[in-house]
Amino acid sequence: MGVEKRHFHSREVREIVGLSRRQMQYWDRTGLVTPAHRTQGGHARYTFEDLVAYKTAKKLLDAGVSLQRIRKVMVRLREILPTIKRPLVELTLVATGDVVLVFYERTVFEAITGQEWLLDIGDVQRDVDRWQRRVGEIRRLRRRSAPGAPSPPETAAHQG
Repeated sequence: MGVEKRHFHSREVREIVGLSRRQMQYWDRTGLVTPAHRTQGGHARYTFEDLVAYKTAKKLLDAGVSLQRIRKVMVRLREILPTIKRPLVELTLVATGDVVLVFYERTVFEAITGQEWLLDIGDVQRDVDRWQRRVGEIRRLRRRSAPGAPSPPETAAHQG
């Protein structure tokens, strides 16, 4: 049976992820990571996705991101990306210092501000090409309009 169909008990989650009982209870009570299912008796049962959420939160903490900052990131990501219901599971998050970067749909942005962090070199090249065409056109117009300047030769075909 694959792990994606299995439900884990809290003891198993603690052993797999490396959390204390107190951490799990606190994160559940405060809504940072909550179990996917509860038995009729109220016992938590966790899915593989829950393990991913716990592991992601723990890695962010281990990287130096405060629990308060992680909570703020989760709130902000739900605002920025309303279709994402479980950011710790659905997104790739990377911590650099106290900054959390989000990799999402071919872009990287800072989780709280939304500031994009990647630069598409192709975009820069297109900007340079546009600038060169504009400058070239301005130079041609200046030469044509300069007093005493010879007229440019007529060409049969436009070269571009």
